Amino acid sequence: MMTYSRQSIDDDDIKAVSEALKSDIITCGKKVDEFEKALCDYTGAKFAVAMNSATSALHAGYLAFNLESNDEVITTPITFAATANTALMCGAKVKFADILPNGNIDPKSVEKLITPKTKVITPVDFGGLPVDIDALNLIAQKHGLKILDDASHALGSSINGKKVGTFADASVFSFHAIKPITTLEGGALLTDDEEIAAKARLIRSHGIIKKTAWNSDMITLGYNYRLSDVACALGASQMKKLDIFIAKRDEIAKFYDEAFKKSPYLSTIKIPKGVKSSHHLYPVLLFRDFWCDKQSIYEELHAKGIGVQVHYKPTYKFSFYKNLYAEISLPNAEDFYRAELSLPCHQLMSIEDAKFVVENLNEILVKYKGCKF
Repeated sequence: MMTYSRQSIDDDDIKAVSEALKSDIITCGKKVDEFEKALCDYTGAKFAVAMNSATSALHAGYLAFNLESNDEVITTPITFAATANTALMCGAKVKFADILPNGNIDPKSVEKLITPKTKVITPVDFGGLPVDIDALNLIAQKHGLKILDDASHALGSSINGKKVGTFADASVFSFHAIKPITTLEGGALLTDDEEIAAKARLIRSHGIIKKTAWNSDMITLGYNYRLSDVACALGASQMKKLDIFIAKRDEIAKFYDEAFKKSPYLSTIKIPKGVKSSHHLYPVLLFRDFWCDKQSIYEELHAKGIGVQVHYKPTYKFSFYKNLYAEISLPNAEDFYRAELSLPCHQLMSIEDAKFVVENLNEILVKYKGCKF
């Protein structure tokens, strides 16, 4: 199966992991510092705090912002559920803003939802495409809010040469197996704010600080969100190849852009001038006439070994959120969900693989006559 995204592990990665496994210290050691430094060196952020998942990093980020009961967080519904779940874990209320046609949160929709209880805006760089961070920063500054950028998809993305990870009060990356780089599971919080970084480090390790010798103190409620030296050794090795991975994904994405430029079946998401995407995902949007047949199209592609996926079911459509909140309807988000398919796009693909995807997708779509509305 040609999956929509996947990891790339080579002999250098295996060697790095093997060496870490053979060392005396396999957690809370120097490999964690090495990986965090690599993230800072690459993005330009001052501080990085490696954690065992992006979910943990999001939770720690909210807690570092002192998010608590009766506070409100505004985020997008077109994301993995953890973006909202971790705000709920702090006791906050989540409010969902609608999205733009490119899948990213709509700043105008965000501003309409702001109340005196709003504390944090959490955008998501969908598929690796950076959000309109200038517009969001203006809104945040106007209303005295924090921005926690869920950049889980976007390590390596940039705007006018400046890397994602440096635009918000704090940013979170994911190192899950299918992300731009992997530590198998893992994540990190990046920030230029020393206080936020210090709080995140405290939260990462049970809220405990070491005083002298064996004497330590727990000064706040924390968690075991640590990432092992073994995982960090893999991450540091992967960071050396990140730009190569993204260049390959970009090559595949550009082939798709050209192949689908005049498609009668679907549209692609345009990358603005000066913006670079990590291309964690390559989303296409089926025209409305094909929405009713999307499941059949999906199943036919899988039968041909093309592992497309759909990103994402709006978070508020999950049963848990339906039971939690009154009926929510965001037309752009719901239309995006109906239209979106993520095509295979990763560093192990060849142009021949991409041609195979295009040819088979077109052969399947031509059979469908369209829906009646």
